Amino acid sequence: MDTVRDLNLLRESVAAFRAAGQRVALVPTMGALHAGHVALIEAAKRPGTKVVASIFVNPKQFGPNEDLARYPRREMADIRLLNEVGCDLLWAPGVEVMYPDGFATNVSVAGVSEGFDGAARPGHFDGVATVVAKLFNQVGADAAYFGEKDFQQLAVIRRMVTDLDFAIEIVGVPTQRDDDGLAMSSRNIYLDDDQRRQAVALPRALGVAARAIARGEDVAAVLDDARTALVGAGFAIDYVALADAETLVEQTGAEQPVAGRPRRLLAAARMGTTRLIDNIAVD
Repeated sequence: MDTVRDLNLLRESVAAFRAAGQRVALVPTMGALHAGHVALIEAAKRPGTKVVASIFVNPKQFGPNEDLARYPRREMADIRLLNEVGCDLLWAPGVEVMYPDGFATNVSVAGVSEGFDGAARPGHFDGVATVVAKLFNQVGADAAYFGEKDFQQLAVIRRMVTDLDFAIEIVGVPTQRDDDGLAMSSRNIYLDDDQRRQAVALPRALGVAARAIARGEDVAAVLDDARTALVGAGFAIDYVALADAETLVEQTGAEQPVAGRPRRLLAAARMGTTRLIDNIAVD
């Protein structure tokens, strides 16, 4: 696997893939790779397809009091892992390549970006949309793969691709979980042993709530029970909510669900200083 840091060389490499008759799939990441990222690479690996992974810790999606400075960076270990799983090319630009002097453009997606993490982290999804739009233009891939763990992010990217006519297929890959159910995340390494044991309360509470809502129980009461369970486990809650899975419009239970379209339970909560997010489909 080649590691490329120069934009012209990236485009030459992708052009060589296409000259050989290959499709190109993109897996954008911020590094600190784990089994969830491996699942994205594996999903992207298809006959006749070259897989390009990107590693870039994007400063534009971090708020002033967030963890940009301490976000885990372990490029050499990431390169070894990508080699092991058969990635074909790593695009690893520096900040000066992604945001050169004079950079003045911002991509903002209304609607799906405004609630939940958008409300809790102002400007976050503008940073996500901007960097992903640049990655799409830089790599020129046929398809891009994103994990469903960041469900609102996936919705924002799909809306952007539709609205701006990007010629790229967006593929959502199911959330990868540890054996106890906790969603895999690069931020899980911040948890100490006690916090890691307690953190499993997040997927458990969402699972209980999803089953209760699917049985027709009162949505507000079910969500209150989930919040109580999380607080009892030591979490400080940002949000626990039910939303339409496509529009991310929050639902209280009084609305009539759109036929054939699932809903999604979404949650964000802090265990100590570590912010965890998760979501689960409600049939």
